[in-house]
Amino acid sequence: MSKTKIKMKKKKRIALIAHDNRKMDLLEWARFNRDLLSRHELFATGTTGHIIAGELNLHIHKFKSGPLGGDQQVGAKIAEGGIDFLIFFWDPLAPMPHDPDVKALLRIAVVYNIPIANNRSSADFIISSPLMESEYAIELIDYQDRVMKIEGKKLIEE
Repeated sequence: MSKTKIKMKKKKRIALIAHDNRKMDLLEWARFNRDLLSRHELFATGTTGHIIAGELNLHIHKFKSGPLGGDQQVGAKIAEGGIDFLIFFWDPLAPMPHDPDVKALLRIAVVYNIPIANNRSSADFIISSPLMESEYAIELIDYQDRVMKIEGKKLIEE
């Protein structure tokens, strides 16, 4: 598989998402890191974005609520190269009606090799990394060849 590199700029584009039981945890984390977050471009799903923007007086680009398609909108933005990393405080013990959307979002974040934090410890490590203050080259695997081979094999087998 071939690989390409794309440049993540110094000013990062950060997506913030939290399930209902984790919204206050994400708000507390964002409050603690407000100064760092204010140096970057922020995106969030509906309710999470309204809570953080209102409480911390930060400008946040808001998508729809997760169950109404917000997770998919964030995934599309990642695929377009418009999100540099994802902070997603999810609740691993609560069943969600949009679990397939969550899985798809996490999959697309891995495909496009963006950092993902699903808990406060991971988010702390990412936000405090020296890489946050500089450009960074992300290496992308070109999955297109693999997809074409898989599709070609299916066509032959049919």
